[in-house]
Amino acid sequence: MNSDPLLFDYLLRLADSDLVLAQQLGAWVGHGPVLEEDIASANVGLDLLGQARMWFGYAGEIEGRFAGRARSEDELAFLRDSGAFRNVLLVEQPNGDYAHTIARQFYFDAWHQLLLDALARSSDPRIAEIAAKGGKEVRYHLERSSGWLVRLGDGTDESRRRMQAACDDLWMFAGELVEPDAAGNALAGEGIACDTETLAPAWRARVNAVLDEATLAVPALTWAQSGSKRGVHTEHLSHLLAEMQVLQRSYPGARW
Repeated sequence: MNSDPLLFDYLLRLADSDLVLAQQLGAWVGHGPVLEEDIASANVGLDLLGQARMWFGYAGEIEGRFAGRARSEDELAFLRDSGAFRNVLLVEQPNGDYAHTIARQFYFDAWHQLLLDALARSSDPRIAEIAAKGGKEVRYHLERSSGWLVRLGDGTDESRRRMQAACDDLWMFAGELVEPDAAGNALAGEGIACDTETLAPAWRARVNAVLDEATLAVPALTWAQSGSKRGVHTEHLSHLLAEMQVLQRSYPGARW
């Protein structure tokens, strides 16, 4: 069986999540609560954009092997509609206030580091190489987002209220991060990908520990929204892509 189509789809999941979250963080440039945090958010976004480019580059190569034509980074990023995107639903949720941005980032970072640590042991050398490089950056991302979550959660009454509300609001999208799926499991069986369900205990333990340190309650909701692996997204992704892709679609061939 040719696993290249599955691998292509899996690489798009990794690239799309990084790309969409990078775009979200870019919207904070010039609007951060303090100058240092404005710069830090931009740097995290640039890290994720760099990782997305590496995943897109490899995805294009894989596509060329089974489809006969390899799309470029720009084509994959800017010339697909929302139904063709495979990013996790969490990253497409609106920035909201800074508490929502931090909660979204923390849930993602706690999962992202575990995922990249696992993929660094992939039997696919390119995946292992990209994951190892990205993992070094994501360790800082997690340190930053968890630190802010604790400061806001264990801060004033107002910051705690906002941080708890943000954690609660986004929890329904966080469960998808560790949701099992057939395609990922098939690649995991070959040693290429990671069975995300195996990350669930460590991810929940990490999230619970930081929420506890922040004096915040773990959200009680047990149901999780899903669908991104099938190209089913919230309405927010279409709005985000319209803004992100307008230059490339208006001026075909423009380079980033």
